[in-house]
Amino acid sequence: MPEYTSVQKDYAKYRLDKSKEDLEAAHLLFDNGNYRIANNRAYYSIFHGLRAVLVFDNFDSGKHSGIIAEFRRKYIKSGIFPVEMSKMIGSAFTVRNASDYDDMFIASKEDTREQIANAEYVYKLICAYIEKIMIKK
Repeated sequence: MPEYTSVQKDYAKYRLDKSKEDLEAAHLLFDNGNYRIANNRAYYSIFHGLRAVLVFDNFDSGKHSGIIAEFRRKYIKSGIFPVEMSKMIGSAFTVRNASDYDDMFIASKEDTREQIANAEYVYKLICAYIEKIMIKK
């Protein structure tokens, strides 16, 4: 594994903290029946997690699709993260867009529960990956 700078590690930690905060918010919103907004926070939990990993490649993008494409290319296609994660990322992106921009979208309880479960799965995998980087001397 290459050597990473303290700045990269600090950014990764900051982004991972945002990911955790959004995941916690998704749970709270879900518990209060705010499914549309919970979907938004579940997506952003995933998004900030992807950015936490990509900081080690000195990659960022002003477009969400750019972050997702680079993560898939670098980390999923290469086998670092499991293939099923790609579907979860895509679903979260699609549901978040519908939740935010489609006036007629109704977020169901079960669909939202699945989005949050997927966000938890992604968060745990990313935490484990980054922990390996952080403990490397």
